[in-house]
Amino acid sequence: MATKDDKNLQKVLGKIAGMNEPERSVMQRMHDVITEAAPELKPRIWYGMPGYALHASSPVLVFFRNDERMTLGLSEKANLKPAGGNDGQLIPAAWYFEELDDVTEQRIAEIVRAAVTVNQTV
Repeated sequence: MATKDDKNLQKVLGKIAGMNEPERSVMQRMHDVITEAAPELKPRIWYGMPGYALHASSPVLVFFRNDERMTLGLSEKANLKPAGGNDGQLIPAAWYFEELDDVTEQRIAEIVRAAVTVNQTV
Protein backbone atom coordinates (compact mmCIF):
# COMPACT_ATOMS: atom_id res chain seq x y z
CA MET A 1 0.00 0.00 0.00
CA ALA A 2 1.35 3.42 -0.95
CA THR A 3 2.25 5.74 1.90
CA LYS A 4 1.21 9.38 2.09
CA ASP A 5 4.79 10.34 1.17
CA ASP A 6 4.65 8.07 -1.90
CA LYS A 7 1.33 9.56 -2.99
CA ASN A 8 2.62 13.10 -2.51
CA LEU A 9 5.75 12.31 -4.52
CA GLN A 10 3.65 10.95 -7.37
CA LYS A 11 1.53 14.11 -7.37
CA VAL A 12 4.66 16.27 -7.57
CA LEU A 13 6.13 14.18 -10.39
CA GLY A 14 2.78 14.31 -12.18
CA LYS A 15 2.67 18.10 -11.84
CA ILE A 16 6.15 18.37 -13.35
CA ALA A 17 5.30 15.89 -16.12
CA GLY A 18 2.31 18.04 -17.07
CA MET A 19 4.46 21.10 -17.76
CA ASN A 20 5.50 22.13 -21.25
CA GLU A 21 9.08 21.90 -22.46
CA PRO A 22 11.61 23.33 -21.85
CA GLU A 23 10.24 24.10 -18.38
CA ARG A 24 9.40 20.44 -17.70
CA SER A 25 13.04 19.35 -18.04
CA VAL A 26 14.29 22.29 -15.96
CA MET A 27 11.73 21.66 -13.23
CA GLN A 28 12.49 17.93 -13.16
CA ARG A 29 16.16 18.79 -12.69
CA MET A 30 15.20 21.30 -9.97
CA HIS A 31 13.30 18.53 -8.15
CA ASP A 32 16.36 16.27 -8.46
CA VAL A 33 18.73 18.96 -7.15
CA ILE A 34 16.49 19.62 -4.13
CA THR A 35 16.05 15.94 -3.24
CA GLU A 36 19.75 15.19 -3.74
CA ALA A 37 20.76 18.16 -1.56
CA ALA A 38 18.37 17.19 1.24
CA PRO A 39 17.04 13.64 0.85
CA GLU A 40 15.13 14.02 4.11
CA LEU A 41 12.73 16.51 2.49
CA LYS A 42 9.30 15.21 1.56
CA PRO A 43 7.75 16.65 -1.62
CA ARG A 44 4.10 17.59 -1.86
CA ILE A 45 1.89 19.94 -3.82
CA TRP A 46 1.81 23.36 -2.14
CA TYR A 47 -0.36 26.13 -3.59
CA GLY A 48 -0.51 24.15 -6.82
CA MET A 49 3.24 23.67 -7.24
CA PRO A 50 5.95 21.43 -5.74
CA GLY A 51 6.94 22.17 -2.15
CA TYR A 52 9.33 20.34 0.17
CA ALA A 53 9.04 19.84 3.94
CA LEU A 54 10.79 17.74 6.58
CA HIS A 55 7.61 15.70 7.16
CA ALA A 56 4.32 15.29 5.35
CA SER A 57 2.55 17.27 8.07
CA SER A 58 5.23 19.92 8.68
CA PRO A 59 5.43 23.32 6.96
CA VAL A 60 6.95 23.61 3.50
CA LEU A 61 10.47 25.08 3.63
CA VAL A 62 11.47 25.13 -0.05
CA PHE A 63 9.30 25.38 -3.15
CA PHE A 64 9.50 26.13 -6.83
CA ARG A 65 7.05 27.62 -9.26
CA ASN A 66 6.58 27.69 -13.01
CA ASP A 67 4.55 30.81 -13.70
CA GLU A 68 5.68 33.62 -15.99
CA ARG A 69 9.18 32.82 -14.73
CA MET A 70 10.60 29.80 -12.98
CA THR A 71 11.21 30.52 -9.31
CA LEU A 72 12.93 28.88 -6.36
CA GLY A 73 11.59 30.11 -3.05
CA LEU A 74 11.82 29.68 0.70
CA SER A 75 8.75 29.92 2.88
CA GLU A 76 8.68 31.99 6.04
CA LYS A 77 9.11 28.68 7.90
CA ALA A 78 12.67 28.32 6.57
CA ASN A 79 13.80 30.66 9.40
CA LEU A 80 16.75 32.07 7.49
CA LYS A 81 18.56 35.15 8.74
CA PRO A 82 18.94 38.61 7.15
CA ALA A 83 21.69 38.75 4.55
CA GLY A 84 23.46 41.72 6.16
CA GLY A 85 26.06 43.72 4.27
CA ASN A 86 24.54 45.83 1.51
CA ASP A 87 21.26 43.94 1.91
CA GLY A 88 20.83 44.99 5.55
CA GLN A 89 17.80 43.30 7.08
CA LEU A 90 16.50 41.84 3.80
CA ILE A 91 16.11 38.07 3.92
CA PRO A 92 16.79 36.34 0.60
CA ALA A 93 13.69 34.26 -0.08
CA ALA A 94 13.18 33.87 -3.85
CA TRP A 95 15.25 33.56 -6.99
CA TYR A 96 14.20 33.62 -10.64
CA PHE A 97 15.94 31.49 -13.24
CA GLU A 98 15.50 30.51 -16.87
CA GLU A 99 17.72 27.44 -16.96
CA LEU A 100 20.02 25.49 -14.70
CA ASP A 101 23.78 25.19 -15.03
CA ASP A 102 26.36 23.68 -12.67
CA VAL A 103 26.92 26.93 -10.75
CA THR A 104 23.18 27.53 -10.33
CA GLU A 105 22.56 23.94 -9.24
CA GLN A 106 25.34 24.17 -6.65
CA ARG A 107 23.88 27.41 -5.26
CA ILE A 108 20.39 25.90 -5.11
CA ALA A 109 21.78 22.91 -3.20
CA GLU A 110 23.47 25.29 -0.72
CA ILE A 111 20.23 27.24 -0.22
CA VAL A 112 18.23 24.04 0.34
CA ARG A 113 20.77 22.59 2.79
CA ALA A 114 20.83 25.88 4.74
CA ALA A 115 17.02 25.96 4.99
CA VAL A 116 16.94 22.36 6.21
CA THR A 117 19.87 22.73 8.62
CA VAL A 118 18.39 25.80 10.28
CA ASN A 119 15.07 23.99 10.77
CA GLN A 120 16.63 20.88 12.22
CA THR A 121 18.36 22.95 14.90
CA VAL A 122 15.34 25.09 15.82
